[in-house]
Amino acid sequence: MQRLPVMILLAAVLGGCASHKTRPPAPAAKPIAYQAAGPVDADGTPIQKLPFRLGVSSNTVEKMAKQQACTGGQGAGLVTEQGPVEVYRMQCDNGKVFMARCEMRQCRQM
Repeated sequence: MQRLPVMILLAAVLGGCASHKTRPPAPAAKPIAYQAAGPVDADGTPIQKLPFRLGVSSNTVEKMAKQQACTGGQGAGLVTEQGPVEVYRMQCDNGKVFMARCEMRQCRQM
């Protein structure tokens, strides 16, 4: 007689566990891809845009660029800080970039 309540209790416990379904494990979270807030190069590295700044030799560099068939855009902008050595950059209409280095206002194409 004592075995009957134990058997019923055991059947209820085992039956309850067997009827309870377990959930499959949740899929692993996918890594979130970093997305830059501006233009990126082919490798996904963000491209830094510099503001256009006129320099002492901007006009000279623009004349040099024109001799190399580079015209258009805003003109030659100063890339480095003002000083004895300055670097200028000019975006051409044909998609090329003209750059020049000016040392004590003596400019040479890079």
